[in-house]
Amino acid sequence: MTAGRRPGRFRAFGLRTRLLLAFLLVAAVSAGTTAALTFREARTALLETAQDTAVTSFRDHVQQTAFGLPMQGGEDLQSVLRDIARKGKPHPWVVFAEYGSVRASSGENPVSTVITPELRRAARANPHGSFERVVKDGVPYLTIAMPMVFKTSPDSVLPSGLVLYAVMRMTDEQVNVDALLMAGRDGALPGLAIALIPGLIAARSVLRPVRELSQAARSMGSGRLDTRIAVRGSDELADLARTFNESAGQLERTVRELREAEARARRFASDVSHELRTPLAGMLAVTEVLDEDADHLDADTARAVRLVSAETGKLAVLVEDLMEISRFDARAAELNADEIDVAETIRKTLHNRHWTETDGRVRTELPDGIRARLDPRRFDVVIANLVGNALRHGSAPVTVRLRTETRSPATPDLLITEVADNGPGIRPAVLPHIFDRFYKADAARTRSAGSGLGLAITLENVKLHGGTIHAGNLPGGGAVFTVEIPLHAEEAGG
Repeated sequence: MTAGRRPGRFRAFGLRTRLLLAFLLVAAVSAGTTAALTFREARTALLETAQDTAVTSFRDHVQQTAFGLPMQGGEDLQSVLRDIARKGKPHPWVVFAEYGSVRASSGENPVSTVITPELRRAARANPHGSFERVVKDGVPYLTIAMPMVFKTSPDSVLPSGLVLYAVMRMTDEQVNVDALLMAGRDGALPGLAIALIPGLIAARSVLRPVRELSQAARSMGSGRLDTRIAVRGSDELADLARTFNESAGQLERTVRELREAEARARRFASDVSHELRTPLAGMLAVTEVLDEDADHLDADTARAVRLVSAETGKLAVLVEDLMEISRFDARAAELNADEIDVAETIRKTLHNRHWTETDGRVRTELPDGIRARLDPRRFDVVIANLVGNALRHGSAPVTVRLRTETRSPATPDLLITEVADNGPGIRPAVLPHIFDRFYKADAARTRSAGSGLGLAITLENVKLHGGTIHAGNLPGGGAVFTVEIPLHAEEAGG
């Protein structure tokens, strides 16, 4: 978990935010679509009502008006146009007439700037009249063209050449349309705000079981395998909670069985080691006596005696290693740290195993004056196991290096011990398992000179000191083991 972030804390782009945004998006799209459709229908109905009223009224008044043709002047025509204009509805009209070169209107200008060429062409083509909505300088107008015709028969007419036009402002309709738009907008915004309430409720109902699942998973991760989730309802989230509980129960049973099996195995190894220790002590005493007399025996008997002695020694080492591992597993291993001269301790370890520089098997780079708080016995085991492993599986000479290192002011200085050999190195496939118990780097090697627990015991001893150990290969060839243990020399002075 990221530092400073608590479980359940509101995140800028968390699941809660995404659910709310999705809910608001759906609500906004629904409200916007409904408002747009309603506005369009209301606007169309409002405009069509005014338009149909004006067109029908203008057609009726034109048909009821008689004109003398051909026209010689515009005075009488202007009077007729004003009479028609006074009867305009639903709003006042300005009526224009066009007959050849004669132009007249009920207003001050004989020619309208609102009437378009398209409407004039439509009037000549359609004897029943045409209309058009036009916006001029931001003002909406309805323009109606109605040609005067002569009926030559019930089904045919003959154009007279006179066309009357009515121009009506539609500002009231525009005001009503704007009012509809504002009403839709003003109604949508509070609706979206109100939609947050069911959105929050829905998000809470979804996030609560998810949060409980997250907390339960975190609790199980910390080792509380008896954690369970309360199942509510019968939806998919309830199915998820039931599945989690079933999986947690199965995991708890499996882990309990594994722990019991591991405990039995540890007890078995510990009991067997303790039971073998006493007879092995007697066997070792006997083999020592037999070794002393082996030179006086015949060749076959001497060879058998030495074989029994060697195998008994290996068995004794294995028993001691098993007892040591069982103490680590039982967390009964103790660290008896003391201030020691590290270089001198390593020299003693090598000398006690007869690993000296004179025979060329071991080389050392041990600067004097490095003191640290270590358990001498356990540090002796670490060095002995690493050097013995290098001699057994690598190639001489084995180099033991010692140094200290400071990596940052906030961390303690490190005591670094390296053990390197000149062998072929460690295969990459082996490196991840090099510290496993009884791991065989060579599958064909069923027996080895050691117990198979040396590196595992080394790892446990290093960890008991609060340190780490790494295995790797040198660029020029050969394996290298690096032990890093916190250096606490400053505590020694007291």
